Amino acid sequence: MSEKVYWISAYDNESDELLCAKLKNLLASENLLDYIADQDITAVKTHFGESQKLGYVRPLYLKMLGETIKDLGGVPFLTETSTLYKGNRSDAISHITHAQIQGFDCASTGMPIIMADGLFGDQDHAVPIKGKIYSAVHIAALFAKCNALVLVSHFTGHLAAGFGATLKNLGMGCASRKGKLRQHSTSKPEIIVKECTGCGTCVEWCPQEAITLNDDLALIDSEKCIGCGECLAMCRFNAVKYNGGATYEDLQKNVVEHAMGMCSLFPDKSLFVNVLTRISKDCDCMGHTFEKIIPDIGILVSQDPVALDAASLGLIEEKAGKSFAQLAHDIPYRFQLDYADELGFGSQEYELVKF
Repeated sequence: MSEKVYWISAYDNESDELLCAKLKNLLASENLLDYIADQDITAVKTHFGESQKLGYVRPLYLKMLGETIKDLGGVPFLTETSTLYKGNRSDAISHITHAQIQGFDCASTGMPIIMADGLFGDQDHAVPIKGKIYSAVHIAALFAKCNALVLVSHFTGHLAAGFGATLKNLGMGCASRKGKLRQHSTSKPEIIVKECTGCGTCVEWCPQEAITLNDDLALIDSEKCIGCGECLAMCRFNAVKYNGGATYEDLQKNVVEHAMGMCSLFPDKSLFVNVLTRISKDCDCMGHTFEKIIPDIGILVSQDPVALDAASLGLIEEKAGKSFAQLAHDIPYRFQLDYADELGFGSQEYELVKF
């Protein structure tokens, strides 16, 4: 069955103000947020970006969404979860402080920030699922207490999943620390000896202290390694690699099963938004300045997360005239969509409605 995916087209470098106004009109004209009832506690999940130089979704979109939810009688709040790796988003205090620096303070968005997984990312809720890997997945605990969800994602490439959009934001972005660890458990990196300079950056950023230097060469303890990919992300000398295509497929399976569990908490009470502007090769967790890999496409909206990601990929590849692997990372990026099909979670079949 085809699912509706609404597309707000954009010309390259169209202002966020204009696109946000178009999104507001779409939501009103198609009644896409009418599932929000009076006093519904509504989690508005996004990603605050690692730096202001990246392509993350800007605060004005969240302000508009919060105002729209309030007009419907809902009670919205902004939310996120802590990262596994070290940095300014690894606990609630540093993460909220970082978000405010990025412009997501209450004065700018009209919503408070409440971390969904608690102070240290360890507050979780086990959600039963009918998966092929898990019988239950660990989601950030606060989501289980909410009545409705609006999830806003910035489409980017991703060094382990191929691309990151709604499914990854649901599966990885809404998981507790325990859930994130379980998703990364099969992905293990290796050091390319001839490329390693012994600079120690990977040692500094490893969240598990799994990397040491021996004679100016990085060594990874596979027993301690959680496969989070931080060493791969931070190495400037291409000295880290992952061990084969199965790794990427395993990670994508884990992400999809967690996404399915997350969606089961909000039957008929969720909406998903993909922003296809400032699309970069790597995700917004990176600390460096992004480089756009394709002209801006616009904003896509759907009640089906799988159809939304499938439609987003379709538009990107049509505009680029090449596969997303050629634009970003050469890994099996469509596996996550195919695996969702296997599970009967969402649909890759979609009807694109241009707005």
